[in-house]
Amino acid sequence: VGARLIAHAGSLTNLAKYPASTIQILGAEKALFRALKTKGNTPKYGLIYHSSHIGKASAQNKGRISRYLANKCAIASRIDCFSDIPTAIFGDHLKQQVSDRLKFFDSGELPAKNVDVMQIALQEAEVEREQIISKERKRKKKEKKRRKQALAAAALDEEQNNANMLDATA
Repeated sequence: VGARLIAHAGSLTNLAKYPASTIQILGAEKALFRALKTKGNTPKYGLIYHSSHIGKASAQNKGRISRYLANKCAIASRIDCFSDIPTAIFGDHLKQQVSDRLKFFDSGELPAKNVDVMQIALQEAEVEREQIISKERKRKKKEKKRRKQALAAAALDEEQNNANMLDATA
């Protein structure tokens, strides 16, 4: 569903610029304009309807879960688009929030607050970010060492070639 949303929006950056209400009905423009023209009911979902989360929802909750899923898609697209280091942590937490909301509609079990979940995700993402930066530093250091060794080997070969040429001319 995410790939279809990105394709319909044109790019991830364009999708990140859309509000959640637009993401919710993305792909249902024809039905939207028909409803606006005839002053009828506007569509509740477009491409998002094909999500497995909406398929799991009961008929009376499909519109609610569609709106909630569109909100989480908007947040995820903005995080993916504007973050320096890509990570799946936020997406996993947002997906879990949608699943928890489905449970809430079915059983009445209250889900965790978004603020609390995002704080946990931020902490996990920061730890992962530090690990990635550390690995990148080590990789650059190894690359620099390899280049230095290659230059030293090339200089040594050059010296040997010059010495051999001097011996050959003498």
